[in-house]
Amino acid sequence: MAENYDVIVLGSGPGGYVAAIRSAQLGLKTAIVERENLGGICLNWGCIPTKALLRSAEIFHYMQHASDYGLAAEKISADIAAVVKRSRGVAKQLNQGVTHLMKKNKITVHMGDGKLVGKGKLSVTKDGKTEELTAKNIVLATGARARDLPNLPADGKRVWTYRHAMTPAEMPSKLLVIGSGAIGIEFASFYNDMGADVTVVEMMDRIVPVEDADVSAFLEKALKKQGMTIMTKAAIEKIENGAKGITATIKDKDGKSATAEYSHVIVAIGIVPNTADIGLKEAGIAMDDRGFLKTDPTCKTNVDGVWAIGDITAPPWLAHKASHEGVIVAEAIAGKHPHAMDPRNIPGCTYCHPQIASVGLTEAKAKEAGYEVKVGMFPFIGNGKAIALGEAEGFTKTVFDAKTGELLGAHMIGAEVTEMIQGYTIGKTLETTEAELMHTVFPHPTISESMHESVLAAYGRALHI
Repeated sequence: MAENYDVIVLGSGPGGYVAAIRSAQLGLKTAIVERENLGGICLNWGCIPTKALLRSAEIFHYMQHASDYGLAAEKISADIAAVVKRSRGVAKQLNQGVTHLMKKNKITVHMGDGKLVGKGKLSVTKDGKTEELTAKNIVLATGARARDLPNLPADGKRVWTYRHAMTPAEMPSKLLVIGSGAIGIEFASFYNDMGADVTVVEMMDRIVPVEDADVSAFLEKALKKQGMTIMTKAAIEKIENGAKGITATIKDKDGKSATAEYSHVIVAIGIVPNTADIGLKEAGIAMDDRGFLKTDPTCKTNVDGVWAIGDITAPPWLAHKASHEGVIVAEAIAGKHPHAMDPRNIPGCTYCHPQIASVGLTEAKAKEAGYEVKVGMFPFIGNGKAIALGEAEGFTKTVFDAKTGELLGAHMIGAEVTEMIQGYTIGKTLETTEAELMHTVFPHPTISESMHESVLAAYGRALHI
C-alpha cells in the first residue's frame, strides 16, 4: 500500500530540505526523496566545501605574506590532500546536520530515484526495488549539474567539473579554466593561491559578466596582479585530452589563435537542470527553451499539485534563492499567501580573492531600464579598518534613482564584502532610500563604513575622500 503524505519533496538540497522543514512546521505530513546525499550539491559538493577549500587557500596566502604583518613564517607548504580532507569533513558535518533536522521535524526520508508516475503519485526506486508514494502536493527540487563541453566530456582525470576540482587526485601545475562565472573564478582563485599557473578563458568581453562593469575591471586587474592569465572575448577553437595533459587552441580577442599545453582543465560554462527521468513530459509540466521549469510567483507549475523550486527553475541559480523559494512554496501549500520573491532583492556572492558581492541593478542595467541614476563609489584605501587589515584593495558602489532616492543596486569588491552585502539587501527589501542609509550610524572602525561613504558619495557628501 502506498504511503500517503500532504507534501513530498523530490531533492534535498538547500531548496528541498528547507521546503520540507517549513512544511512540517506548518503541520503538513511531509516526506523527502533523495537519490544521493541529504543536503544536495550545495552542502556536499558545492557552496560549503568550496568555501572550506578557499579558506585554506586564504590562510596559505596570509602565511606566504606574513612579513607584511611584521611576522615570520618559514618553509611554508601546502598539502592538497589534507586541504581536501578538511573540506570533506566540513561537508560530512553539515550532511549529518540535515539528517538531524529531518528527524527533529519528523520528516520521512526515502532514499532512491524519484519519478512522477501520475497525479499525486511519486515512485522511488532503490537497489532495484520500487515503492510508490502519494501526496496532495509534490515539490520538485532536483537542482542542476555542470554543463559539459560538447566535444570533451569531463572524465575526472584531466577534464574537471567543479565536483572533480573539489577532490583532485593531484595538484594541477598549469590549469585552464573555461568560464569566468562564480564557479570558474572561485576555483581559479583557489588553485592560483595554492600555486598553480592559472589561465581563465571567457567568451564575453569581461570576466564575471553578470556583475557591474567596474567590479569586473577591478577583479581582472587584481587577478592579473596575482599572476593569473585572463583572456576575455576569447574562444576555445580546439581542445584535446591526452595522457599527460590537455592541448587547447584558443583564439584571443584580436583574432589570433595559439596552442598551449595544460595539465588540467576546469569546465565552468553553466548548468543543466536535472529534469531527465523524473516524469516531467508524461505529467505535461511546462518548461522554457532551455529546459528549466516554468512557475508562477508562488512556485507552482502549470500542473495542479506540482510545484518547483531552485536550480530546476528560472535564474538566479543560487542556494539562498532556492531556500527562500522553499519557504514560499510550503506557505503557499498551507494557504498562508506568502509574498512572491523579487529577483532584484536576491544578493549574489563570489568567494574569490578579492571577494565580490552585489544586489539589485548594475549601473548599466539601471540606465537600460530608463532610470536617471546617482552613483557613489568609495575605495577601501580610504577606510581605516581595511588599511589596518592589510586589505585596502576594493570599493563599494551604490546606484540610486535620482528622482526618488530608491536604492537600485549595490556592488562591492574586497575583503569581507560577502558578509556586508546583506546590509544593502535588507535596505532594498525595506524599500529604503538614500535618506535612511545616510542617517544610519555605522560602527567604527569597520569596513562597512565604506557602505555609508558610498551612499554619501552618490550625493556629493563623502567625508573621507
